[in-house]
Amino acid sequence: MARPGTFTRAELGQATGLSAPTVGGLAADLINTGLFTDLGSGPSRGGRRPSVIQFNARHGFVAGIDVGPTRTRLAIADLRAETVAHHIIPTPTTLSPECLLASLATALKTLARDNGVPFDRILVVTAGVPGPVDLETGVVAISPNLGWREVPIRSLLQDALETVVVVENDVNLALLGEQWRGAARGHETCAFVFVGTGLGAAFLINGELHHGYHYMAGEIGVMCMGPQFVNVDFGSRGCLETLAGMDALRARWPDAAREDPAHWVMDLVAAADGGDATAQRALHETAQLIAIAAANVCTVIDPSVLVLGGAMFAQAGRLVEMVRSVVQKQSRTSFDVVLSELGKEAPLAGCLYVAAREARMRLRRHLTGSVDAPAAVQ
Repeated sequence: MARPGTFTRAELGQATGLSAPTVGGLAADLINTGLFTDLGSGPSRGGRRPSVIQFNARHGFVAGIDVGPTRTRLAIADLRAETVAHHIIPTPTTLSPECLLASLATALKTLARDNGVPFDRILVVTAGVPGPVDLETGVVAISPNLGWREVPIRSLLQDALETVVVVENDVNLALLGEQWRGAARGHETCAFVFVGTGLGAAFLINGELHHGYHYMAGEIGVMCMGPQFVNVDFGSRGCLETLAGMDALRARWPDAAREDPAHWVMDLVAAADGGDATAQRALHETAQLIAIAAANVCTVIDPSVLVLGGAMFAQAGRLVEMVRSVVQKQSRTSFDVVLSELGKEAPLAGCLYVAAREARMRLRRHLTGSVDAPAAVQ
C-alpha cells in the first residue's frame, strides 16, 4: 500500500516468500475486491510476459478537518494521502461545539459530493484542534481559542459522519505533516514551535509523537517566563503566550490594525526594515522571548531540527533569522532552525497523513478478518 508504482506477482512472491500459486490466488482476490488493479501484461524479460498490478489508492478515501479559530481547512485524499479535494471555510465559532462540529461535518459531506467522492467510501477522518486532546477518550480538555472545555469531539464527529474519526492536537499534526513532506523530512527527533492566534509546540522523539502523561506536552504557551510572574495569574500576564503571542506583538506596535494579522504584520516588518525604532523593538522583544522558550525546550528534547510555523512566522520571515540567532547562542548542541515549508497547510497535511495511515492499517486488519475494520470496507 505504501509503495508507489506497479509490481508483478513474481515480485510479490519475492517480497513475501509465498509460493506462486498462493500469490496468484491472493492477488486475484484483491483484484476482485478492487484493492488491486490489473494493468495487463508488461514487457517480456525473456520469457512469459508478466502480469502487472497496482495498489488502487482510490479503493477508499480519507479526510482531514483542521479546525482553526478563524478558518477551518477541509480536504479529502486517497489512501496514499494524495489530495483529491480541498476547501477553506470560516469557522462558525458563534455556534455551540455540537452545532459547530455538525456544521463542519455537513461541509465535508458537501465537499465529497461536489468532487464525486462517495461518502461511504471515506474510511477515516482525522480532525485537528487547537488544544490538548485525550487520545483515549477523544475529548478536547480545553481550547481557549475556540472557547471549548471538555468537548467530546471524537464521538460528536463520529455520530455526524458515521465513520472512524481520529482526533489530534493541531500542532502535533503540523509536525507530522512537516516530517512527511515538509521541512522535517528525514528527521526522527525534531520539534515544531507554532505562533499564531495561540502558541504551542510539538515533539517527535525517535519517530513517535510525545504526548505526555496528561496529553499536555507542547503547551509551551503557559510557560512562566520569569520569577516576577510566579505569583501572578499567568492566564493574563507572565506566560509565554501573553508575552510573545500575536496579541502581544500587536500591543508592542501602536500602528497595528485590528484586522487580519496577514496585513498588519507585513506592515510591521516593512516599518522595521525602514528604520522604525518601535517596530524594530517590537520584533526584537517578541523574537527574543520565543527564542528563549524554544532554546529551553530544545535543551530537553535535543532535536536535529526545529521548525517554526504559524501566522507570525509566515508573515514575518525575518523573525526566523532573529529566533535562530538567539537559539544558536543559547544551545549547547547544533541543530537547524528552519521555517515551515507547508505553512498554514501543515496541520491539514498531518490530518491526511494520519488518516491514510490509520485507513491502511484497518484495511490490513479487515483482510485478516479483524472485527474492528471500518464499516465502509465490510
